[in-house]
Amino acid sequence: MRQVLVLLLCCFVTTSAFGAKLGEDGLHKQPWFSVTFKDVRDDLATAKKAGKRLAIIIEQRGCIYCKKLHETVFSDDAIAKYIADNFMVVQYNMFGDEEVIDLDGKTLTEKTAVRRWGLAFTPTIMFLPEEPSAGKSARDVAVNIMPGAFGKGTTLHMFQWVREKGYQTDEPFQKYHARKLQERSEQQKKPK
Repeated sequence: MRQVLVLLLCCFVTTSAFGAKLGEDGLHKQPWFSVTFKDVRDDLATAKKAGKRLAIIIEQRGCIYCKKLHETVFSDDAIAKYIADNFMVVQYNMFGDEEVIDLDGKTLTEKTAVRRWGLAFTPTIMFLPEEPSAGKSARDVAVNIMPGAFGKGTTLHMFQWVREKGYQTDEPFQKYHARKLQERSEQQKKPK
C-alpha cells in the first residue's frame, strides 16, 4: 500500500512540475503574457513602443486544446523565446467579465468582445496590425486569426509569418509554412 501511495505521489509531482500553470481564472498562463487593462488601442501602442506586434489569445477554463498548446508548443524554449521577443500577447477569457475597450472605443466585457469578433473556438490567436484603420473593431483589422491548437512548427511559422508581414506578400501562409518545412528538411539532411 505504501509503495502505491509513493508511486501516486511521484506521478502527481511529475505531472505538476511539467504541466502548464493555471491562474486563478482557470486559464493557462505564460510568464511572457502581458497583463493589461485590455484596451486594445493602448495595447497596440505599448506593443509598438516595445518594437513588438500585438497578439490576443482567447482561451477558456477546461479547454483541452488550450492545455495542449501550452504544454506542447509554448513549453518549447525556442518558440516561447521567439514569441516573447517579438510579440506582446494579451490573454482574454472567452467567458470572462473583465472590461475590454475595442479599437473603435466600444466598451465590452471579454465575453461580449469575443462574440462581437465572431470567435467560436479556443484557443484562438488574433494578430493585430501595427497601424490599424480607425473606427473598426479588432476583428475587422486583424491581419490573421489562428483558431485552434496547432503543432510547434505551424504555430511558430504563423508567428514568424505575421512578424515578417507575410500577409502583405504574394506568399500565403500555407505556402510559407511548406517552404519553411522544406528548408528545415534540407538543413537536417546536410552533413555535420
